[in-house]
Amino acid sequence: MARSLLTLCIVLQLVACIVTGAEGVTFTFINHCKFTVWVGVQPNGGLPLLVGGGFELAAGKQDAVTASASWGGRFWGRTGCKFDSAGKGNCETGDCGGVLKCGGAGGNPPASLAEITLNGADGNDFYDISLVDGYNLPLSMAPSGGTGKCGAPGCISNLNDNCPAALQFLAEGVLVGCNSACNAFNTPEYCCTGAFGGPTTCPPTQYSMAFKSACPTAYSYAYDDATSTFTCKGANYAITFCPTGTGAGNRHSAHVVYILLLSIAAFFALLG
Repeated sequence: MARSLLTLCIVLQLVACIVTGAEGVTFTFINHCKFTVWVGVQPNGGLPLLVGGGFELAAGKQDAVTASASWGGRFWGRTGCKFDSAGKGNCETGDCGGVLKCGGAGGNPPASLAEITLNGADGNDFYDISLVDGYNLPLSMAPSGGTGKCGAPGCISNLNDNCPAALQFLAEGVLVGCNSACNAFNTPEYCCTGAFGGPTTCPPTQYSMAFKSACPTAYSYAYDDATSTFTCKGANYAITFCPTGTGAGNRHSAHVVYILLLSIAAFFALLG
C-alpha cells in the first residue's frame, strides 16, 4: 500500500509539472489604436507556431495568447488589411504573404516589433521593442508579476510625423510607415554587414540616432543593445498597440482629412 501511495504521489507531481509547463506565459495584446490592428506572430526557428501566426484585434479590444515557458519569437501589428472569408488578402504594412494567419512567416518592413526569448540565460526572459525593421505603429511591452529589473520598453512616439523623406513608406500616396535606413538603402554601412558587421565598425547613423531620440528604450539599429534589451523572470507580458491611444499609418483617417481639406478649399473657391 505504501509503495502504491508513493507511486501515486510521483505521478501527481509529474502531472502538476506538466500542467504548470502547459500554462506557460500569457501574452495579452491590447489595441488602443483608433482602428483595427491585425497581429502577426512568428516563432523562433524550431519553436511552435501560436494561433496560426496571426489574428484580428479590433480597436479598443484585447486578446490573450499562451506560450510554453521556453518559447521565443516576435509580434507585430499589421495595418490597412483586407482579407476575404478564406483569410486571403493583403496589408499595407506588416504583410506576411497575403494571409491572415502568417503560418510562421515574418512581416514585411517597415514594422515595429516586440521580440522575446523566454527562459534564456540564468532563467531570464530577454525582450525588446525593435525598430530595426522600421516603424509602422506605436508599440510597448510591459511585464507583470515577474522578478528582476523588468523594464517596460516601448516606442510611443509617432515616428511617421517626422520621418525623413528618404525613409517614408507610402501606400497609394499616403504615408503609412517609416523605413529603417537598412531597408531604404540596403547598403553595408546601414545594414551592419560585410566590413561593417560588428559593433565597433557599425556605429549609429543620423537615421538611427533620430529613431533613438524619439524612442530611447527601443532598438534603433542592429547593435543598439546596451539601452534596448530588457530582462525579467517569471512574468506575463502586455503588448500594447498605440499605448497613448493615438495611431500612425491609418491611411483611412488621412484620406478623411484630405477630403475635408479639399472640400474647404472648394467652398472658399466658390465664395471667391
